[in-house]
Amino acid sequence: MRFYTTLIILFLGLNLIAQKPMLIDTIQVSTGQIPLKISETGRNITILTAEQIQNIPATSLDEILQTVPGLEVQSRGGFGVQADISLRGSTFTQVLMLLDGMKLNDPLTAHFNGYMPVTPDEIERIEILRGPAAAMYGPDAVGGVINIITKTFSNQKEGVHQSGSLNYGQHKLVTGQQGFSIKKGAMSIGGGVSINQSEGEFVEQKVIDTTTTLDAYNNFFDLKTIGASFGYDFSNGIKVRARTAYDFRDFGARYFYSSSTFDKSTEKVANWWNHFQVSKTENQSSTDFNVAYKYNTDEFIFSSSPNNHLSQYLNFTLNHLHYLNDNTTLKSGAQVDQRQVESNDRGDHEDFHYGAYAMGVYQKNSLNLTTSLRGDFDDNYGFEFSPQVNVSYVFPSFVVRASAGKSIRAADYTERYNNNNSIDLPRNRRLGNPSLVAERSWTEEIGLDYSVAKHWQLKATAFARQSSNLIDYVSTNQTEIGSVSEIGNLLDSTNYLFAKNITDVSTNGFEIESWLKTSINETVNLQWSIGYTFLETSNDEDIVSLYISSHAKHLFNTQLLLNTGRFDFAINGLYKQRNGQIASGIASELTDSYMVWNTRVGLRLTKEFGLNFQVQNLFDEEYQNILGAKMPNRWVMGGIKWSL
Repeated sequence: MRFYTTLIILFLGLNLIAQKPMLIDTIQVSTGQIPLKISETGRNITILTAEQIQNIPATSLDEILQTVPGLEVQSRGGFGVQADISLRGSTFTQVLMLLDGMKLNDPLTAHFNGYMPVTPDEIERIEILRGPAAAMYGPDAVGGVINIITKTFSNQKEGVHQSGSLNYGQHKLVTGQQGFSIKKGAMSIGGGVSINQSEGEFVEQKVIDTTTTLDAYNNFFDLKTIGASFGYDFSNGIKVRARTAYDFRDFGARYFYSSSTFDKSTEKVANWWNHFQVSKTENQSSTDFNVAYKYNTDEFIFSSSPNNHLSQYLNFTLNHLHYLNDNTTLKSGAQVDQRQVESNDRGDHEDFHYGAYAMGVYQKNSLNLTTSLRGDFDDNYGFEFSPQVNVSYVFPSFVVRASAGKSIRAADYTERYNNNNSIDLPRNRRLGNPSLVAERSWTEEIGLDYSVAKHWQLKATAFARQSSNLIDYVSTNQTEIGSVSEIGNLLDSTNYLFAKNITDVSTNGFEIESWLKTSINETVNLQWSIGYTFLETSNDEDIVSLYISSHAKHLFNTQLLLNTGRFDFAINGLYKQRNGQIASGIASELTDSYMVWNTRVGLRLTKEFGLNFQVQNLFDEEYQNILGAKMPNRWVMGGIKWSL
């Protein structure tokens, strides 16, 4: 009842706001490869600007993304410890993460895809594209694409700017960030540092029965990110950009990946990211060459013995854009990348991938048509074609859009080789499958964007995805696994969560969104978003697996940002309804629904400095996103913010 009451109040409240127009959706998006306005792409795209990011009551990037309608974040802990990201009911492995247009997805495990080596103050904007994009970017772009664009890699404004914040809160929490950007003529420099650190909440011991007692523990975390970037624009149209970043995370990971009473997990993950770009812009064309290198180490300790993993990802891309005439734009490109892993658990492996694409945009009057075709060859799955077509027609007050496309995804090294080297592996442990084949999906969607006024837009989208060979963990007896090669000793007649290809999985749903941006008077600005997503996933074989149906069936979120001359106020709310689960062995329950609110109040003391007061989980909701991984209770913090 609380959910429906809140929903009614929020929608009715839109009619009570004074109307003074401010244009929205005027930014050109780059995630579609060819720069277009949102209305011209034929896709449902959301942009979070640097201004919004700084005002959202969040302490990490996954908490920022959680405010976007239709985007589900399944966090294992607060403050950015770890989160799985889902779009339109996809698994967390099926969302492509980009940083300045270059792929971030980790070759070891998609659980690390949310570890984005960038600080909030370095971000110019975040573009979220819902639906497939494999025809532009290759594998993994099934549910959608999230592209984080830093200030140095965008059209940075002239001048010097620095901003930051420092907060202290309960459980010895220290959270802060500092960033700067300098644009002087042809040269640009930027950088930032962020920290989230706490001893964590104390989780009391639980008595399961007279013979089993679980130890009490703290959900500690120590998260640090530092980044630096450089750019130079030569007079002949050549531009050079470079960025390096280091991300380190040390945290308690108890019950993150299992519901075992023996789970006392801790984890340390370090990620080093480097990106170099050189581009050439001419009157009717542009060309860019990119090389990115990701070096990731992971030490995971379940109870005593550590699992150590080192993964590397080297990626080259070449893109060429040509404006053929006033109506037609063409773009083509190629990609070569190499994935490697060295692991005492998964073994040592290496794979190469090659891809090439061609796409074109035709625009005539109000019609916008985009077609693209890509071919990919991978050591893991061979050769695959991925076509895509998007169309939109722009009327004076609304846009009609539709798209259809194919997407693919290959198994990561954890899905293929997890625990393959183990001896006498205990029951119900996750087990990789070296014989997995690539996933294939087709997605269709149709949508309508209606401008109620220049400052208020409504969106509605219906979509359907048909998938084959989806990869997930299924409870499987050792007698069925025995025929798979390269797997170590298993206990006889024991069940394991074995990675399998599941055939004929269907996901259907729709999204409804409201986006309001208005100026009430000369000093008061308001932004308000409301979103609801319905999802339903089924498979013909009625196979019960770990992740495919773990998404929310009903997902509602809302966010209000209010800025006045002296005061800032922000609040966001999230409601989920999903399948409930119980882990009796650790006395843990994943309830079938929950609602969480976060809020922030800021007071400007001067033009440059202000006070900050923030509360995460305002109403102290007890909840989990992953069975066993308890999310934080109410957490209060306060401090200072500055912008110079």
